[in-house]
Amino acid sequence: MPEVPAALGYRMPAEWEPHAATWLAWPHKRDSWPGKFEPIPPLYARLVRTLAEFEPVHILAGGKDPETDAPVMAEAKKLVGDVPNVTLHDIPTNDAWTRDHGPTFLVGLPGSPPVLIDWGYNAWGGKYPPFDLDDAVPGRIAAWCGRRIFTPGIILEGGAIDSNGCGTILTTEQCLLNPNRNPQLCCNDMQRYLAEYLGAKKILWLGDGIEGDDTDGHIDELARFVGPHTVVAALEENPDDANFRPLRENFDRLQRFTDQDNQPLDVIALPMPQPIYHEGQRLPASYCNFYIANGVAIVPQFDDPADARVLETLGKLLPVRKIIGLAARDLVWGLGAFHCITQQEPALG
Repeated sequence: MPEVPAALGYRMPAEWEPHAATWLAWPHKRDSWPGKFEPIPPLYARLVRTLAEFEPVHILAGGKDPETDAPVMAEAKKLVGDVPNVTLHDIPTNDAWTRDHGPTFLVGLPGSPPVLIDWGYNAWGGKYPPFDLDDAVPGRIAAWCGRRIFTPGIILEGGAIDSNGCGTILTTEQCLLNPNRNPQLCCNDMQRYLAEYLGAKKILWLGDGIEGDDTDGHIDELARFVGPHTVVAALEENPDDANFRPLRENFDRLQRFTDQDNQPLDVIALPMPQPIYHEGQRLPASYCNFYIANGVAIVPQFDDPADARVLETLGKLLPVRKIIGLAARDLVWGLGAFHCITQQEPALG
C-alpha cells in the first residue's frame, strides 16, 4: 500500500494558521472576464501589494497573453511594481483560479519535511478547456519549493474544501459527489480520500451552492471556518430569492453538526449581497469568499449596504487581524472572488 499523508502525521491546516506565503496566478485569460478584463490586472496588483505588507507573495506569471502575445510576467512586473516580498515565477497557467488548480499544502509534526497534494484538475467538470497547464501547477510549485508530492489520482479543487485545522472538513455534496469530477467514487470513497490525504477525522457535508456558481457548489461561497469551532455561513434574507432555500438548508445543517470532538459548532450568519447581474447573468457574489492571511483578512465588497456589516462581523471573529475590504464587483464577473484566486502556503510546523 502506498504511503498516505495522514499516516505520516500530516494534516490540512486551518487558513488562519501561520503562513509562509500566498500563491496566486497573474490573470491573462480574457474570456474569464469577457468584455470586462481591463479592470482585473490592476485589481490583482492592489491585492498583491496589500498582501505583501503581511506575508510573501508568489505569482505564477509564465507564458504569454493569448490575445496580445505579450509576456505575462512583464505585465505583472509593470502593474505590481518593485514591491518587497513579491516573487514572480516563470510557471504558465491557463487561468487564474489558483485556489482550485493549485496544490493543497499540508503541515506535519515538528521537523517533518514539507509536503503538498497534487489533486487532479479538470476545470470544474471539463467546463473550460484547455486546462493542461493548470493541472501541472502543483508539480511545478513542488519542484520549485523542493516539496514531496502526494498524488491521490482524483479530481478535487481547493475551493471545495475548508478545514478547522483539527480534523474537521467542510464540503458539499453537489461538488464532491458530482459525476463530472469522479464518477467512479461514492460518498464513502471520497471520505476515505479526505481522511487519508487531509487528515480528516470528520467531514461535514452541506448540500447545494448558490445561483451563478459554475463550480457546482464550492464551499468557499457558502460557509467557512473562522475558528476551531466557529463557522460563518451565507444566509439569504429575501424569501423570494433563489438562494433563500439552499442557504437556509445549509445553515440548518450546520446548526445540527458537531466537530471532530462531537462539540457543537458556533454558526454565525453572513448576509448575502443584493443580487448582482452582468449581461443578464446572475453572479455568485458571496461574502464567504474572503481570504485569511498573516495579520489580515481580505473581504470582497460589492458596493452593497451589507458591506460594512460584514466587515464588522468578521472583525469581531478575527480580532487579531486587520480587516480590509476590497472592491470585487468586477472580479466576480469571472465567477469568483479573493479566496478563489489565492492559495496559502502554511509555515512549517
